Amino acid sequence: MILSILGFEFFRNAVAAGLIASIVCGIIGSFVIVKRLVSLSGGLAHAAFGGVGLGYFLGVDPFLGAAGFTLAIALLIGTIREKFGQYMETLTGVVWAAGMATGILFIALTPGYAPELFGFLFGNILLIPSEDLIIMGILALGILLIVTAGFNQLVAVTFDEEYARVMNLPVTALLLLLLLLIAFSVIVLLRVVGIILVIALLTIPPAIAREYSGSMRSMMCLSVLAAAGCTIGGLFLSYAMNVPSGATIILLATLGYGLMLFERWMAGRRTQGAAG
Repeated sequence: MILSILGFEFFRNAVAAGLIASIVCGIIGSFVIVKRLVSLSGGLAHAAFGGVGLGYFLGVDPFLGAAGFTLAIALLIGTIREKFGQYMETLTGVVWAAGMATGILFIALTPGYAPELFGFLFGNILLIPSEDLIIMGILALGILLIVTAGFNQLVAVTFDEEYARVMNLPVTALLLLLLLLIAFSVIVLLRVVGIILVIALLTIPPAIAREYSGSMRSMMCLSVLAAAGCTIGGLFLSYAMNVPSGATIILLATLGYGLMLFERWMAGRRTQGAAG
């Protein structure tokens, strides 16, 4: 059955997109979890809807509109946080609401019906064309190269900004770079699970991996494997059950997180029993 399904080009594209998304989740999601930027990731994802609406309104590809809008919002958040000292959580709430409102307004002002809107909101990995797959691959490769080149600096500013300043690292520039990397990750994941569910795929696999990792590198590797298991497993399940792929992927990841919590709880009970 698996080999017969892989005979279809659309399914091969979906598998490739799932693997690309898994790499992005594992790398950037680890920074998101350690730096506690989960809410910010959700804010950027929902802000992307403003770009989708703008794309429909201007008659351009909504995917490109979402990409440009998300990157602009990431730069705006970084600048406001640095210049005016606004708390990140406050900015996230404003961006989250304003992005969704902007998208709704532009779509309402666009004549006719907005095609593929459901796919942008909830994702449809089975309908990713080869052109979008190439764009996703280029973005993922860029993310991988940037993180590899600046890994130690990014890890330093993620764990302790004050320590990074003492080491004379460009903390402001590194934080802005991290925001841009999160924005690029949102763009990659947009077609896989959609705007609504991006935050889950970006955070659940790394959250699972953190419990079994002793370093940032091992956390990233385990997170990539966990994300790949969720995306590929969810992809086959959704196809077999004829249900939405994005939701299936996230529910499978949630199940994995629940099993991890149960395993940690059982391990704690065994430790208490041995101590008693």
